[in-house]
Amino acid sequence: MLVSYKWLKELVDVDVTTAELAEKMSTTGIEVEGVETPAEGLSKLVVGHVLSCEDVPDTHLHLCQVDTGDAEGPRQIVCGAPNVTAGIKVIVAIPGARIADNYKIKKGKIRGMESLGMICSLAELGLPDSIIPKEFADGIQILPEDAVPGDSIFPYLDLDDEIIELSITPNRADACSHYGVARDLYAYLIQNGRQATLQRPSVDGFKVENHDLNIEVKVENSEACPHYAGVIVKGVTVKESPEWLQNKLRLIGVRPINNVVDITNYIVHAFG
Repeated sequence: MLVSYKWLKELVDVDVTTAELAEKMSTTGIEVEGVETPAEGLSKLVVGHVLSCEDVPDTHLHLCQVDTGDAEGPRQIVCGAPNVTAGIKVIVAIPGARIADNYKIKKGKIRGMESLGMICSLAELGLPDSIIPKEFADGIQILPEDAVPGDSIFPYLDLDDEIIELSITPNRADACSHYGVARDLYAYLIQNGRQATLQRPSVDGFKVENHDLNIEVKVENSEACPHYAGVIVKGVTVKESPEWLQNKLRLIGVRPINNVVDITNYIVHAFG
């Protein structure tokens, strides 16, 4: 199971390194297989704003003018992605950048046109195809509209995180979620005289508005099922999830699909 360190810290106010955290988790009966840093080996990746995008005749290429926050002004980049267009915010590897497989980006010419960088997809950052949203599978990743040109892209994609791989044994189903791991860690810290606070999920915003759809449920075996409860959610529009939710899922190896699927996966991985 993969656990995000940043996500874990939202649930318990732990102020230790991942190495120390791994050591402490092992003493609670949860084996730590390893720790990975998603942004390891990546550098000089910034937010770019595509100001203009012109098709290059008789090719699949596009000639783009991209604002990357440089004082010198926009930089020209040749891009072959099918979904690049004017007005979007993108990931730009500027000359000198390192992307996946330690590949270094240099100034160059494509079809005789100068290209001062590269507009990147998530795959070019080393993220596996299995977790890249289908709408970006064949193209570049589009960043949120409020992304600031020149900023590092790592906070926007939550790549400034560390991912802890846990080996959960069959008797520890309680630890099969971020909250379960946080609860174990909290107990360990308190038991060892450390200050810690566990952030339990709030249900203050949950309200039952009506009982218009009255669905009868019959419990046939009250010993096996002493209580059954359900809720109907209406007025849902299936669409793309917000970026924060997609980022959380991607980092723990889950491909974002749509808001209904994603929030279901989020709850499972957050709270069990």
